[in-house]
Amino acid sequence: MVRSLGKDHLTEIERAIEAEVRNRPPVHEPNHATTPTVSAPTMAMPDYVEHSAGATEIGKLSAEAVVREYEIAAKEIEVMGMELMDLVKQCETVTRNALGVTEELKETASRYREEAKRVFQQIENCSQVTAEVRNICNDLREKIAARNSTTKTD
Repeated sequence: MVRSLGKDHLTEIERAIEAEVRNRPPVHEPNHATTPTVSAPTMAMPDYVEHSAGATEIGKLSAEAVVREYEIAAKEIEVMGMELMDLVKQCETVTRNALGVTEELKETASRYREEAKRVFQQIENCSQVTAEVRNICNDLREKIAARNSTTKTD
């Protein structure tokens, strides 16, 4: 879901960034023994800004430094966007794999039900055969008993 960022929201983000920058420990301790040197910036000024006529040299350098910091932050934000897209692709892959596994699980459950049905029928068939054997045994016992009783009376 994309929403537009209002001026207030950007101000909140800017304040949060500013607070982080202020709270960040210095990268290195200054060495007071050496004289500070000024070097030319290594990054070119972005195309979306240009100096105004009449700006002082200090104003130009300050503006360039600030815009470079913003540009670095913007590039980091873009990198985060690319990383997010990579995560989205990973989520899509996991979702596709999960759907495939779900289908396999449905098939496995179906095979288990078929096996349960087969075992159920086999147990009932065995029960019927056992009942038939018992009936036959009882019939034979009765016939044997009937023969024994007719031979005793003769």
